[in-house]
Amino acid sequence: MLKYRKGEKNMIRTIQTKEISKIVEKLVIDTALYLRPDVLRFYKKAMQNETNEQAKFVLNNLIENAKLAKKNKVPYCQDTGMEIIYCEIGQDVHIAGGSLEKALNKGVQTASKKAYLRQSVVKDPIQRENTKTNTPALTHYKIVPGTKLKLSCIAKGFGSENKGQVKMLNPTASIQTIQDTILEIIENAGANACPPFLVGVGLGGTMDKACELAKEALLLPLGKRHKKIHLAQLENDLVKAANKLNIGPLGFGGKTTVMDIKIKEYATHIAGLPVAVNIGCHAVRTKTIIY
Repeated sequence: MLKYRKGEKNMIRTIQTKEISKIVEKLVIDTALYLRPDVLRFYKKAMQNETNEQAKFVLNNLIENAKLAKKNKVPYCQDTGMEIIYCEIGQDVHIAGGSLEKALNKGVQTASKKAYLRQSVVKDPIQRENTKTNTPALTHYKIVPGTKLKLSCIAKGFGSENKGQVKMLNPTASIQTIQDTILEIIENAGANACPPFLVGVGLGGTMDKACELAKEALLLPLGKRHKKIHLAQLENDLVKAANKLNIGPLGFGGKTTVMDIKIKEYATHIAGLPVAVNIGCHAVRTKTIIY
């Protein structure tokens, strides 16, 4: 609903929280059931380029798995993940009808029940009592110009999440050192993180900001290079080097260890160079809706 506020020339858009819950419900269900189209295209192309027969066999099964998940409306992977919700809220948007945080979690909870998603969230990291609702989700907010609401979801399984790392390098670290650091993390992830990977890399900021950037990078489309030439070159070099590790699909060898490596960067302190790596497994599940 659009309306003017008295005394203001700018248009203010009001969005009800119940609408937001419905959007999140769809986001969560779609990420669990339907493989990203660019990822599916990658698998089909990788099948043509692979020479390792075991790798081709695994890729073929990943494609078939995606088809069956879509046809039968069942999760693509049994670990349906912990939901991470990104909200880009236009500064001329007014959220009405209750708490935005509660609306987001209600959407996750409803989707988990409707799609029979595995209950994977515990209330306390030590006591480990299951919430039985897949909530709370992890939520991130950003205020941007305009009257749109952009909601993105990452369903993050922990086979891959457990293999992410952050390194605090010296500010004098060379490009080669940065590349070696990232490749070491990918190699250590190995078969345990269910390759082929979509790898997110966060450079700069602080320790926590680098980790945030690395996770957000998983939302980026495959194949599109960074707008900064030196970072685009680093992405290309990393992909080539990673695919020479011979880890391959699900660890069976071959030249398809990563689908892509995406970099997001931020300004940082003169005395540091944070580097974070977040591993997305072959079932990398993300979706964005602009409302």
